[in-house]
Amino acid sequence: MNVEVKSSSGISLVPMETRNLANRIIFLKGEIDGDKACEFLEQVLHLNREDDSLPITVLIHSPGGEIDAGMLIYDVMRSSKAPIKTVCTGKAYSMAAVLLAAGTGGRYILPHSKSMLHEPLIPNGVGGNCSSIRSISESLIETRKMMNDILAKHTGKSADEIEKATAYDHYFSAEESVSFGLCDKIISFDEIEEVMK
Repeated sequence: MNVEVKSSSGISLVPMETRNLANRIIFLKGEIDGDKACEFLEQVLHLNREDDSLPITVLIHSPGGEIDAGMLIYDVMRSSKAPIKTVCTGKAYSMAAVLLAAGTGGRYILPHSKSMLHEPLIPNGVGGNCSSIRSISESLIETRKMMNDILAKHTGKSADEIEKATAYDHYFSAEESVSFGLCDKIISFDEIEEVMK
């Protein structure tokens, strides 16, 4: 989709993504995978080069996805000099909920949006010999501990509280997301512009 942009040389059509990036807005939507993580890295690098004192707003609408890809996004968010504000716009499930909680410049959620937490899932099912299955199981346990530690850090909840919340698919309303510490405040759509300043 293109939008009209007025300048001294007239009116030109610019892709919506370009316009949003110029306004320091990044959309994290759909399944989180390696391509999305690399695109996110490129966008944050670009915006930090432009001005690392101005905040970046990440609008999240995602069912989650790959943990490794999500952790790349997490590392970028946590080490970006420019503050990263996160806004849940619809849903932030699984890895996306972790990223929502990891915002460094404010964490927000729209009134009817939801978040969801659960334990890490085994990618592509389980197969192979006993040693392979044991290795997969040990890796999964380590990943669960890492994710739970990250969630405890950003929510202020204890390890036990996080373990209980992630033992099954646990859905949170906007109010519950704030109460659990996944975000700081419920905002309306018209407040997003204010949040981005």
